[in-house]
Amino acid sequence: MNIMNSEKCYSFDKFREEFKPYGLTCETWIPRVMPRYDRHNEIEINYLPQGNITYLRHNEKITIPNKRFTIFWGLVPHQIIHYENVEKYYVCTIPFAHFLSWKLPAQFVDSLLRGDILYEQTDEYSQYDEFLLNNWLKDSGVNMQSDLILLEMQTRITRMAHHLQSSDDGIALASYQTTLIEKITIYLTKNYCNDIKANDIGDAVGLHPDYANHIFKKAFGTTISDYIAELRIAHAQRKLLTTDMSITDIAYECGFNSIARFNATFFKKIQCTPREYKKKIVK
Repeated sequence: MNIMNSEKCYSFDKFREEFKPYGLTCETWIPRVMPRYDRHNEIEINYLPQGNITYLRHNEKITIPNKRFTIFWGLVPHQIIHYENVEKYYVCTIPFAHFLSWKLPAQFVDSLLRGDILYEQTDEYSQYDEFLLNNWLKDSGVNMQSDLILLEMQTRITRMAHHLQSSDDGIALASYQTTLIEKITIYLTKNYCNDIKANDIGDAVGLHPDYANHIFKKAFGTTISDYIAELRIAHAQRKLLTTDMSITDIAYECGFNSIARFNATFFKKIQCTPREYKKKIVK
């Protein structure tokens, strides 16, 4: 059965808040010419069964071919400006912290963080990829399948990284210099489970802490501390859904120094307690 023929399809929401997280997703999308850029802090996968899509990224046009597993970092502004013969295509998003935890080959990760779009050189894996994507599409509707999807994504992307490393051909379609904002974001995403102090962030990116927070808030519309809280609560949600860890253990693993602080932050972000959340979602 071809799942693409039966599942709900999505398209870009022009009213979507910039930088709003997508989380872990696997969906089918209907291509649309986008009136503005999209930006989000997830790794994005595109796969086109047919046709092609052209993105505008930093004033460069980049065409994604069909039957090629394609991956890029969503924090780089990307906007569909043209498409041909594409009725539906696959779009997956992977939380950035998960992606970094996979310890993929450094050259591959660095290419993505520089803003490159990477894709397979041939279509020899296309039948396998469509099988995988259809399974992720089915499993994404089941709460407890998220760990399985992530494991399979990690395996597929690891395989891709080794394919590209062994190829003599160029693997990047476009690149750009990582900005200070991206450097701050990368540091936070790698370290949010630790006790991060303002000076730590400043030292990591070579800025005064107050200035780092100023430019971050200007770009994202939120403070660094609130962004860290978002990352920690998203981590806690995954642990509540996919493990049997106690709420106290989850709180400390996610970087909170007290259960009271964890509960208060969780309630502020999710409008319920961690215990209520787990009971409501895991039935």
